[in-house]
Amino acid sequence: MLPPLKPSLSSPWLRRLPLSLCVLSLSWLALSPLLAPVLADEPPRQRLITVSGRGEEFVQTTKAQIQLGVQVQGPTAQEVQRQVAERSAAVVRFLQGQPIERLETTGINLSPTYEYTDNRQRLVGYTGQNTVSFRVATDKAGSILDRAVAAGATRIDSVSFIAPEAGVREARATALREAVEDARAQATVVLGALGYSMQAVQTIQVEAGGISPPVPFPVNRALRAEAASEPTPVIGGQQQVQATVVLQIAY
Repeated sequence: MLPPLKPSLSSPWLRRLPLSLCVLSLSWLALSPLLAPVLADEPPRQRLITVSGRGEEFVQTTKAQIQLGVQVQGPTAQEVQRQVAERSAAVVRFLQGQPIERLETTGINLSPTYEYTDNRQRLVGYTGQNTVSFRVATDKAGSILDRAVAAGATRIDSVSFIAPEAGVREARATALREAVEDARAQATVVLGALGYSMQAVQTIQVEAGGISPPVPFPVNRALRAEAASEPTPVIGGQQQVQATVVLQIAY
């Protein structure tokens, strides 16, 4: 067996190298016996599969979110604003006496109205608007809409539907469980097809809380209460609750 190499600065091959390379070479030769056991004992890299599972539940809505208001057009800003204020006050007084929640003003607007003829702009008047929003039980929404119009409302902008919080929380928990089962089922199928078996879950990422309410019911037109022989029908739908879980699983 050859004796171990013992380099020295007097070696011819070291004398031909720059000083920095000599120092680097000597450092590596000195440390290599110490690093060899570490590299030899490094554990094998863990194998992971990443899967995304999805859950979905539906909750019956019980309340309607309504936005309505007053819109007036007239020749002067003062007259328009006066009429808007009077009619809006009457609508608000009516609503305050009803079994509703979260009544609040959502918009006040007064703007000029122009007419364009022969590429010329001419002021013809003003348009004023005041809108409010509130929540009410779905089965009372139609009657309150009609009576709000009788009280002075001239437009109904939108009606959307809301599920109770307790129902949403329960649906979210169920959707999460479904998402976990979906992710594990996907991993089982893929690993089984490849001849592997699922071991421990290494990381978990939860994306819960996706809620898709029913599509709002827009009206955007003036209504006349006297023309309605029956209360306006308002039918709530179901609210969608989604959850996504991403798992990293060792195999």
